[in-house]
Amino acid sequence: MLDAAIRTFDAPAGRVLATTDDGVVRALGIPYARADRFAPPEPMPPVDGDLTAFTPAPVAPQPEALFVDQLLGSMGDISVDEHCQRLSVTTPADVGPGEGLPVMVWIHGGSYVLGGGDIPIYDPRDLVVEQRVIVVSVTFRLGVLGFLGDGERIPANLGLLDLIEALRWVRTNIAAFGGDPDLVTVAGQSAGGDAAAHLMISEGTAGLFRRVIVQSAPLGLSRGRARMNRATMRAVGAIHADTPLEDLLERQAIGTRAAAPYGLAGGMPFGTQYGFAPLPAERDLDTAWSRVAPDIDVLIGSASDETGMYVPLIPGLRDVARWRTVRPLLRWLLVRPLSEVIYGRDVRRFTARHRAAGGRAVSYRLHRGATAKPTGAVHMSDLPLLLGGQRAWAGTRFVPERDWPEVERRGRAFRSTWAEFVRSGRITAADDETLSFDRG
Repeated sequence: MLDAAIRTFDAPAGRVLATTDDGVVRALGIPYARADRFAPPEPMPPVDGDLTAFTPAPVAPQPEALFVDQLLGSMGDISVDEHCQRLSVTTPADVGPGEGLPVMVWIHGGSYVLGGGDIPIYDPRDLVVEQRVIVVSVTFRLGVLGFLGDGERIPANLGLLDLIEALRWVRTNIAAFGGDPDLVTVAGQSAGGDAAAHLMISEGTAGLFRRVIVQSAPLGLSRGRARMNRATMRAVGAIHADTPLEDLLERQAIGTRAAAPYGLAGGMPFGTQYGFAPLPAERDLDTAWSRVAPDIDVLIGSASDETGMYVPLIPGLRDVARWRTVRPLLRWLLVRPLSEVIYGRDVRRFTARHRAAGGRAVSYRLHRGATAKPTGAVHMSDLPLLLGGQRAWAGTRFVPERDWPEVERRGRAFRSTWAEFVRSGRITAADDETLSFDRG
């Protein structure tokens, strides 16, 4: 006899055992695909018997990121595993069979080298409980294992192919969890937003989702990367299916350094590569995005001071930024222009192209950071308003403990707005202290 806190879902993937926790049901770490190293993913076959989904998805192997750890705190008790193609489904605790709730598939950020779907800052509990939506959090291959390949010896875009398999799993299985497979929104922040935008034009994704939310995607870095990709591949050198993982991560660091001379794009050396499955050639991008526009609603935007988060990473600027009188100059002469080039400019271009091709697009601008005192909105300022909750954010360097009540107040409105788009493809909320919108 099963414990009363355990819920079962009879899905095509198998009989999934999930846990009830704080108003939600969590089916954690469900394998959606399997793959040998440097090989395309294959869908995971159905399980004959119970599929116990009690453990968070492992994160992909990744380098140490001291700055991120200092900013956000620990990733929790999450393991690391090269075979990380897993997803987690979070539903309202009282979800009923056949209820047909809207579904948001969340793609984490981290420059395609960091993060994981189940780390604490992406906990969807508040969004699920308040807005009665289902959230599917996806973990996929990163770095040299997921976003390097030359398309010949090693396939390119393996991490993107993982995401496509995850979406196919959702299409097949989400109804068993009370979700509507015809009401799926793909959403992501930073590199996750970049991936969401590129899934729109990936081969094999037609009909898998209806809407896309693109938060702070560095689309300004996505084009003109071919020479940098080749230089990175040369620097990484010969890697094989049996290369020790530690050596792979060392090679990844070498490739990262080799990308540095290529300007701003070198800040994200791993990522989507055009002209290799499942993406079109770079010259065909505008045509590809225009072609799918009538079938996909888009919410896309960025923050006012995105690149301000990276100032502490640059030794000279870190010292200068300590002088209060210099900060406004730094903001207007460096932070805002770079934020425009990397993030803001392409929001307008993407929105205009989508509308011109007959699609429905809403763009937004985030104006305030995740603090009580009004500050410029740096990269990731939207995340505490959407996911993670107090346990993940309050008391970090990103959100001081004293500021959490204000973040929670604004977060409720933010989550309501995002959920409205997930349900209807529209935004009716008025502009406020946090967000402004261009509805076209």
